Amino acid sequence: MASHVLAIDQGTTGTTVLLIDSRGRVRARTYGEIRQYYPRPGWVEHNPDEIYRSVISLGRQAIAEARLDSREIAAIGIANQRETFVVWERKGGRPLTPAIVWQCRRSAEICDRLRAKEPEITQRTGLLVDPYFSGTKLKWLLDQHPDLRRQCERGQACFGTIESWLIYKLSRGEAFVSDFTNASRTLLFNLESRTWDEFMCRELTVPPRLLPRAIASRGPICETAPGTIASRSIPIGGAIGDQQAAMFGQRCFNSGDLKATYGTGAFLLMHTGDRRVYSRNRLLSTIALTKTGEPGFALEGSVFIAGAAVQWLRDRLGLIDRSSETAALARRSKRQSQLYVIPAFVGLGAPYWDSRARGAIVGITPDTNKTDIVRATLDSIAYQVCDVIAALGTDTGRPVTELRVDGGASANDYLMQFQADLLQCPVRRPRMVETTALGAAMLAGISAGVWRDADAPIMAAQGARLFEPRMPVSERDELIAGWHSAVNRVRS
Repeated sequence: MASHVLAIDQGTTGTTVLLIDSRGRVRARTYGEIRQYYPRPGWVEHNPDEIYRSVISLGRQAIAEARLDSREIAAIGIANQRETFVVWERKGGRPLTPAIVWQCRRSAEICDRLRAKEPEITQRTGLLVDPYFSGTKLKWLLDQHPDLRRQCERGQACFGTIESWLIYKLSRGEAFVSDFTNASRTLLFNLESRTWDEFMCRELTVPPRLLPRAIASRGPICETAPGTIASRSIPIGGAIGDQQAAMFGQRCFNSGDLKATYGTGAFLLMHTGDRRVYSRNRLLSTIALTKTGEPGFALEGSVFIAGAAVQWLRDRLGLIDRSSETAALARRSKRQSQLYVIPAFVGLGAPYWDSRARGAIVGITPDTNKTDIVRATLDSIAYQVCDVIAALGTDTGRPVTELRVDGGASANDYLMQFQADLLQCPVRRPRMVETTALGAAMLAGISAGVWRDADAPIMAAQGARLFEPRMPVSERDELIAGWHSAVNRVRS
């Protein structure tokens, strides 16, 4: 019996592939960066073909590294950056547009015109009116390119988020689908009926023929075509948005379970069971999964810039050579309470949702140095997460007793300790922080019968480190008050 699962985590800055065996052990891991394109201020794009090629190349490398015959792979699981989308040619699969990335703000004016209808839009979709979601950027694209719109109206083109694009390409056009977790992030999907919403399609002038078939996250979905990742077909057993995948990998199945993923942005999801919670604090309602991969609900807060702020220190300011340097530099700083970095490079996400806010460094004095700016940048990630958790607590009436964390920046011990200090509750980091890929693997493995449910693989639970709060409450309150004062200076 095939007993391995290939997990693809296609993220904003790169693609990760893991090969995991039935005991939850990683047999191979491969990674490759994805190039970011910034054609105009506030615009962010990817090359769709580069994304697909990375999945093929890294998948083949992982199989070779593990020295496996592809017949030993029971299924493939796909997790992906959720709101990023592609429009491609239905016949042949040629991209007709760049991949428009979730960070892109090109549809801000469209969102301004829609703002008055936000209550009804939120009721239908669970989302807010913001360029973050792909629907308004799809409208912008079709409005700007009449020829493309005509192709879409004639049924000659396909729209899909990244998992939809990858499944279409891997199956060589046999499957044109989008799973519920990704479809629910488009602003075109009805959260209650789990179908494409006719009102939203009319409002955003999106031809329904353009949209994929909406399906459950747990498959089986289809099979890869021979000669793509392997010489033979392999079942695709699951597809899921990256944040829901991380939630699944962290075993957040019960109402009140909370996780934060520190990636390019920071994304917090609190499971609300089979009950949809309506936020009073501009948080999102979204799809989450039960232990067996069935759909449920969660509340979500999205921080647009987290790990990307550390990349900014490295790539734009030249203050560091490697992200791993930041913890030691931050500990050398003496100015935590006086300097704030607000990384609103593409606006502020939850709970502010201010697409026109821009970043700032507040509190600079003549003796401010590199270590202070590095520390304040790391601190900004924790402050933003703290703002979202405060909103989650108000909406649900549940005190946060523990935060489960994952993602690249969660490896930073300084940041995790500061996060625990701000929250005044424990922060739990699993031994394997790549829980997005793990969640995709678990979902596919359940589909293929490798595991019965998500309690079977034991990787995420082993070797967890707990960060307990150490900071006095009075100091914490002073720091947070200073943060809020700084944020108010950049809000539009």
